[in-house]
Amino acid sequence: MIKTHLAALAGAGFLALTGTAVLAQDAKGEWVRPNGASKIQITSCGNALCGKLVWLKDPRNDTKNPDSSKRGQPLLGTQIVQSMNPTGKAGQWKGKVYNAEDGKTYTGLMQMISANELKLEGCVMGGLIRKGETWTRTR
Repeated sequence: MIKTHLAALAGAGFLALTGTAVLAQDAKGEWVRPNGASKIQITSCGNALCGKLVWLKDPRNDTKNPDSSKRGQPLLGTQIVQSMNPTGKAGQWKGKVYNAEDGKTYTGLMQMISANELKLEGCVMGGLIRKGETWTRTR
């Protein structure tokens, strides 16, 4: 009986560990913002995760970019999620987020909410102020 319980506990531990690995891999894919205005493709970039704009409802140029030489370039293809590295918490990464609406890059936090929901937050003032949204997986 004790062996049965130990085997069950070991199996549960293995599932918990592999579940975390699967969840981490699940951040890769295509995500749509809540307003439906854009889609972002999350992929590996070295040991981190990155995301670029792959679809825009209303394509436009990167007019708010702080680098004036890039303001005439299309936003489509721009990497907005940059160098998201695991934090140590299951399904969570920290890196940088480029906000094309104001041309600023913020410290970012990305968290898997479920298999089909990814919360992305930009942080200022050392994380005291956070603004974010939850993206939905499209594939």
